[in-house]
Amino acid sequence: MMTAAKRTAFSAAVVALAVGVAGCSGASADKQEMEKGAPGAKKAPAAPKAAVQLIGDGSTAYTGVQPGQRKPEKLKPGQAPPQFVVFSWDGAGEDSQQLFSHFREVGKKYNAKMTYFLSGVYLLPKDKAKEYDPPHHAIGSSDIGFNDTKGIKDTLRELRGAWEDGNEIGTHFNGHFCGANGGVGTWSVDEWKSEIDQAKSFVKTWKGNSGLRGEAPLPFDYDKELVGGRAPCLEGQANLMRAGSEMGFRYDSSGTGTQVWPGKIDGLWNMPLQAVPVPGRAFETLSMDYNFMYNQSKTVDGDPSQHEYWGKQMRDGLVEAFDRAYRGNRAPLIIGNHFESWNGGTYMRAVEDTIKTVCVQQDVRCVSFRQLADWLDAQDPDVLEQLRGLEVGEAPKGGWGAFPPAAAPAQAGATPERR
Repeated sequence: MMTAAKRTAFSAAVVALAVGVAGCSGASADKQEMEKGAPGAKKAPAAPKAAVQLIGDGSTAYTGVQPGQRKPEKLKPGQAPPQFVVFSWDGAGEDSQQLFSHFREVGKKYNAKMTYFLSGVYLLPKDKAKEYDPPHHAIGSSDIGFNDTKGIKDTLRELRGAWEDGNEIGTHFNGHFCGANGGVGTWSVDEWKSEIDQAKSFVKTWKGNSGLRGEAPLPFDYDKELVGGRAPCLEGQANLMRAGSEMGFRYDSSGTGTQVWPGKIDGLWNMPLQAVPVPGRAFETLSMDYNFMYNQSKTVDGDPSQHEYWGKQMRDGLVEAFDRAYRGNRAPLIIGNHFESWNGGTYMRAVEDTIKTVCVQQDVRCVSFRQLADWLDAQDPDVLEQLRGLEVGEAPKGGWGAFPPAAAPAQAGATPERR
């Protein structure tokens, strides 16, 4: 995985602005399936057991329906939509910081399902680096390195547990190449398709690549599990979405936007990071730990006397963003993070405090992107169109009891898209 020195150099090299900053990646409590705080919420049914069916070299397997999922319900007239919150993680590997395992426990404690965007090279040992052929770069190169045996085993353990907890395993692709010199923003549709194919391959063949044949398989078919991702540095979204739409993706979270209801681009739900308040400052920044860090210190090793203040500022900004959606248009709040201890770990504490604060509130569902896409797909297109008409923080006129207002229904099957 990316070393501390590489992470520091990498972070310092990225240019960021107040809102349009590109987030960049480095590297059991009791089950509570009932939606916390929501009166009458039903416990998600237990997934039926199925015989394990190994796939390929046994790196992955079909083990039945994923646990911890709930069937999405269509909104009824006069019903307020749930307040969805998505906590997502770029890179998603377990290293010596043990943040993957920690936040799995946090998620279970507060009934928060999350999306873990796995970097495929985190399951590829360094001695097999030449299995990776990145676009515009030499075979076997990666800006975040590769992994060692312990790192692969630890990451596999957490991926298994995360999926069994009901979380989603998405992709952060592979080598994390950013910038104008061959970065992902310069890649064609076909080059993105190659990158996606390779990200899948490293997950589907980790046993052969690592030699860890005695390890248990990942409990899912990655060809079916993988339905979305987030591009490194939020670059190259247009061609990525075109590639993803041809390869079975259902959503993408590589863009930037505001706290409004998502629409589709090229058939994929566009679920961007969002502009959120920075308390005490006259601007907003993207809803990601990296962006708060850059706007506060521009370094991962800033003034220790400011660490607590910076963490509180991020936590308060995210909660303020939550509140304006919760009391306003109920648009999903999208939050992105990295398993990193930047500025003394203050952002990890801020994220955990945010989870504790928002996921326990009434009518709130902390979900994965896949679960959010499931809910969106279950709704009437004309109702979604009217939800998209609400601005940031804007509640419907007359309250949710009068929503949706009378309107001509959309054509059957129509889904508003833009490009």
